[in-house]
Amino acid sequence: MAIGLLGTKVGMTQVYDDKGVLAPVTVLQIGPCRVLQVRNQERDGYDALQLGYKDKARRKATRADRGHVSDELKSKRRKLREESGETPPPKPNCEPQRYIREVRLESAATHEVGKILTAKEVFENIKAVDVIGTSKGRGYTGVMVRHNFGGLRTSHGVKKGSRQHGSICSNASNRGSGRPKKGIRMAGQYGNTLVTSRNLRVVKIDDENHVLLVRGAVPGPNGGLVLVRPTNKKD
Repeated sequence: MAIGLLGTKVGMTQVYDDKGVLAPVTVLQIGPCRVLQVRNQERDGYDALQLGYKDKARRKATRADRGHVSDELKSKRRKLREESGETPPPKPNCEPQRYIREVRLESAATHEVGKILTAKEVFENIKAVDVIGTSKGRGYTGVMVRHNFGGLRTSHGVKKGSRQHGSICSNASNRGSGRPKKGIRMAGQYGNTLVTSRNLRVVKIDDENHVLLVRGAVPGPNGGLVLVRPTNKKD
């Protein structure tokens, strides 16, 4: 997987693309993201970058938050590691970060701890991206809202059953067990799940304001956290 960046969804608008066609776009405030840790095969068993996005106020940060990014904070555990001769991993020596995510890599990382990644640097030659976000939570709903069911008849004789999902008898279950099949669509929580919008075309990158414009809709509310990565969908 290629390097991705954290950001927030700003909203939607429309702009003219490079071909002069009016395109509906989502405005994403991407980065800058700081590299907090570098994972490698030797120490961790996999290659990845740990990224931090947005500074957290120190009054809201715990000692663990501050010790994760700073060499200056002293602790008993760090003292014991130093006395035993163990060399702790390098720290970025920055402010505590509000959002921290890891991005898996296909090969060893070439970035150092403390480096700041921007949208221009990561997505400059990328034509399409995948955007991962948490969809809006809509509470617990029935099957007509959640799964777009048509419901039963509304004629005489269908007593209070016009919005039900229908039978879940043996035709819809695993025969012999008496239990409904896994994944059968029923009423339940609608939304509030991790959703990936794939293969969204990059329309424009504003390096000065760290803004990325992508064609189409992105999951989640305005202000919601998103992870943007180069698409892995093959044409």
